Amino acid sequence: MERTTLASALTTTSSPFPWTVSIVIPAFNEAATIGGVVHEVRTRYPELEIIVVDDHSADATVEIATAAGARVITRPYNIGNGAGVKTGVRAATGEIVIIMDGDGQHNPADIERLLSYIGDYDMVIGARSRSGQENWLRWLGNSALNGLGSYLTGMEMQDLTSGFRAFRRSILLDYIHLLPNQFSWPTTSALAFAKAGYHVRFEPIAMQRRQGGRSKQKLLKNGFKFTIIILRIISLFNPIRVFIPVSGFFFVLCIISYVLGALNDNNWLHLPPTALFCLIATMFFFCFGLLAETIAALRFERIRQ
Repeated sequence: MERTTLASALTTTSSPFPWTVSIVIPAFNEAATIGGVVHEVRTRYPELEIIVVDDHSADATVEIATAAGARVITRPYNIGNGAGVKTGVRAATGEIVIIMDGDGQHNPADIERLLSYIGDYDMVIGARSRSGQENWLRWLGNSALNGLGSYLTGMEMQDLTSGFRAFRRSILLDYIHLLPNQFSWPTTSALAFAKAGYHVRFEPIAMQRRQGGRSKQKLLKNGFKFTIIILRIISLFNPIRVFIPVSGFFFVLCIISYVLGALNDNNWLHLPPTALFCLIATMFFFCFGLLAETIAALRFERIRQ
């Protein structure tokens, strides 16, 4: 269900930017902050489209966002932050979409700075510093994702989990089916852009203190989901860069096991069971890596055609 006000009917014809711009704010139980966020964005950029996607909040998020001047899309049941982003991107009318949180941590003053790089870049991500992370556990987890993303794409990924970003809507629509419904959509979308050869920039920003509510992400509680996210990222983006080194590792173990067994038994024609196991593992990871890489390449090639 969608609710609109007179303010949300404003068009982007008088926008100071060279393209139409939509701001999408996924929200879940953000009644304490959503009104202030929408009001500040509307005050700074009265000509831009503002869409709040409410994920079946139990508080007054919908009413407050509507009163503040946003176009509000409500869900009949809770799905997840990523699903809210996908709904907002599909509903947006702007050529450029900006995603920001409804908890007040993202400064609307940074919107213009992110947009200033669109043109040379297809996605601009607001990169947080170490102090911008909520705790050291979150920082360690994000650093692990950044390192993995950098290895898979061959370019430095500074803050893959930042939800504050601007991008070309037409490009993301090509990959929107890859985005999960939960919290790993920022990582997946950034890697999809980079994997497809689009230009991604990480622009340093300062995070504001959370104005209310609590983070929906629990690192320890979601440890299993974090592992699944890593495996999913590997399978989607350049899996051969992971499986081939693993295959090489088992091949080295196979040679070591064979040489040690031959020296011990003085029989160079005998293949020890451990060496046989490592040889089978070598072949398995090599073939599986090639298959996964072919599937990943076909997925992106089909989109570009």
